[in-house]
Formats: sequence, structure tokens, C-alpha cells
Amino acid sequence: MIGYVTLGTNDLPRAAAYYDALLAEVGARRLWEFERGIAWGVAQDKPSLALMKPYDGNAATVGNGVMVGLVVDSREKVDRVHKKALELGGTDEGAVGPRGEGFYAGYFRDLDGNKLDVFCMG
Repeated sequence: MIGYVTLGTNDLPRAAAYYDALLAEVGARRLWEFERGIAWGVAQDKPSLALMKPYDGNAATVGNGVMVGLVVDSREKVDRVHKKALELGGTDEGAVGPRGEGFYAGYFRDLDGNKLDVFCMG
């Protein structure tokens, strides 16, 4: 159902370096690049994550309550991606661990303050 999610950035080169390294951990790569943004994914027909300078030319701001969930296939990958997010300069928004039955996740904010989590089921 979800085709893509877009997050705002005020510093596209900095955000691109962060997401190139972070999303490589889940097998994603750049799918699209254009003047205002970049989108990463695993295939053109799968959901993607994009970082964009806002179309209206105003500063990008963090949406309160907005979060992007990155699904992976193992707890080890959850641990690895969360750790990588913090190593790259992201901030911890919730340590890795179980969150209810069958849901394992870690929460973080990227360099622009956007909130994400990495999770697996089972």
C-alpha cells in the first residue's frame, strides 16, 4: 500500500551521506536523484524512502508524530541498523528491544531530527 515516504532536509548532501550508509545496512540503494532530493529503495516496485528539500522553499521541519518504520528480517539487523544510525550521528529515541509480543524495534532520529524506527516481526 505505501509507495514511498518523504522526509524533509535542509542539508541534502549531509542527509544523503547519512542515508547512503544507513540504508546500505538493509540492502537499499539510491533509486532516484534530482535537484531537490534523493530516494532509496531495494527495487523500483517496492516502497522507498526519500529525502527532499521542501518544494515551497521554506525550511524543512520535523513533523510531530511522524515516524518512518524500516522493516528488516531479523533482530540482528535491527540491532545493527540502530547502532549504525547512532554511529552516523543520529540520536537514540528508544533502545533496541521487544515492544509487545512479536515486535522488536529500536527508535532513532536522523541528522535533521526526523524520527525513524527499525523493526522486525516474530
